[in-house]
Amino acid sequence: MDPAMISAIEIHLGGFTLEIQQSILVWLILCVLFAFFFWFAGRKIEQADPSRAPKGLVYVCEEIYNLILYVVQGNLKETTARYIPFFGTLIIMMLVSNLTGLVGLQNPTSNVSFNATLALTLWVMIQGSAIRKAGLKARMKELTEPMWLLTPLNIIGELALPISLTMRLFGNILAGSIITMLVYTLIKNIAPWGYLGLTLTPFLHMYFDIFSGVIQTYIFFTLGSYFLGQQVSKEAD
Repeated sequence: MDPAMISAIEIHLGGFTLEIQQSILVWLILCVLFAFFFWFAGRKIEQADPSRAPKGLVYVCEEIYNLILYVVQGNLKETTARYIPFFGTLIIMMLVSNLTGLVGLQNPTSNVSFNATLALTLWVMIQGSAIRKAGLKARMKELTEPMWLLTPLNIIGELALPISLTMRLFGNILAGSIITMLVYTLIKNIAPWGYLGLTLTPFLHMYFDIFSGVIQTYIFFTLGSYFLGQQVSKEAD
């Protein structure tokens, strides 16, 4: 059976039924593939001769590392090294997952619950890092500044971050998938011979799968690293 035709897998445990959507299946498969890739790449980097110019997989990994630094280093400043494993792993995986529409699979980021999980994880990291740095009392005091009357607004502002990250990513990725599907349906009905599809669809995928996927990954982690940097960077104090 074509994996692209599988919308969900149901697992029955007694009277309980667990349904796993295709988007989550794609993400789980990517987790396994990237776990192997990171392990293999790590061994290659350990075996590489530092006196020689990198090549092959080592060179590719260095370029990926520099790309991740470009996204987060300006916000995290001197704390970049501490958070680079977290951001680096998720940036690479989200970027690839946003491109899975090119092979006919459902993008994990078109699932709102998946995006909410990522956004909440990032939000918890931001709050936990802020508390670890200054203490719970100082963090609570920040919510009352510049005056205690603004405390409810400050709390709403903090809670708005995961909601904003979730809906921005979900809306853009899902909208791209829907528009592409509608255009494919239209092309099939008015030009079944396929010439129009061969002309239009490459441009659709370049924008909605490649351009939009890259931009949304950049925005998600730029915003996340910015708010984290505001809490943990010494230059932000």
